[in-house]
Amino acid sequence: MTGSDLIETVAAALANPGAATSDFDLNPNVVLPETRVLRDAAVLVPLMPSPDGALLVLTKRSSALKHHPGQIAFPGGKRDAGESLVTTALRETEEEIGLDRKQVRIIGTLPPHETVTSFQVTPQVGVIDGPFDPVAEIGEVAEVFTVPLSHVLNPDNYVIEGRRWRGQRRQYFVVPYGPYYIWGATARMLRSLADQVCR
Repeated sequence: MTGSDLIETVAAALANPGAATSDFDLNPNVVLPETRVLRDAAVLVPLMPSPDGALLVLTKRSSALKHHPGQIAFPGGKRDAGESLVTTALRETEEEIGLDRKQVRIIGTLPPHETVTSFQVTPQVGVIDGPFDPVAEIGEVAEVFTVPLSHVLNPDNYVIEGRRWRGQRRQYFVVPYGPYYIWGATARMLRSLADQVCR
């Protein structure tokens, strides 16, 4: 399957959205307060055709950041008042990795994902049209890299690991690739995409 064919397969799968996800999916004993307030955020899941097949663009967060230092993430962030979630994802991506929003063609949306930091993140899946030379935002993004889209769409590449968090053992998805340890919310959202494509 060519990169373009795989991206078309993803677009078709996104037309039939799955269920919302959360950082607590693999931890059924966690009881979330019904009165919790979630802040809206959006990320871009940037897909890029290439001669070697479709690629997924990800970032490695700066180790100097207060929240999630050094973790692998999609470009994105908090929604500003009055803007759509698509605008949020494109604006944040432009700021973080230098991708001109005019180069991105949105092909669908993944279900919202609730994080342990009380954000409701809505992933916007977009295709990068034309050449793209990333420019990492100094102080926030340590690295911009790509992963074969076929790798993250294969459920067999995911494993479940765990660690202690706030006094309890917490389990989460991991989809490692080379030197990159892709885990937590990013891996959970990618697993949601893989599940939609493979069902």
